[in-house]
Amino acid sequence: MKAKIHPKWFETKVTCACGNTFTVGGTVPEIRVEVCSVCHPFYTGQMKFVDTAGRVDAFKERMKKAEKKVSKTDKRKLKREKKMKEEQARPESLAALRKQA
Repeated sequence: MKAKIHPKWFETKVTCACGNTFTVGGTVPEIRVEVCSVCHPFYTGQMKFVDTAGRVDAFKERMKKAEKKVSKTDKRKLKREKKMKEEQARPESLAALRKQA
């Protein structure tokens, strides 16, 4: 093996949010995790709601936005109608334009 190309090896202390700690080998001296084998629902057999940083809420918001979306054809139709209304609101002649100002 070549010298000085491999990372330094530590007895890494892993600390979970539930308070459990254990040691493993790693390249950093300390790791903090949110879920470990002691508190993970798969290993404990308990149903536990694990939501990190509001992922479920963010997903629900995206779903609400997706329901409100308008199809491309409807968007085109609305844009065309808006353009027609703007054209109808314009003065037809230069004289009418001068009267408005």
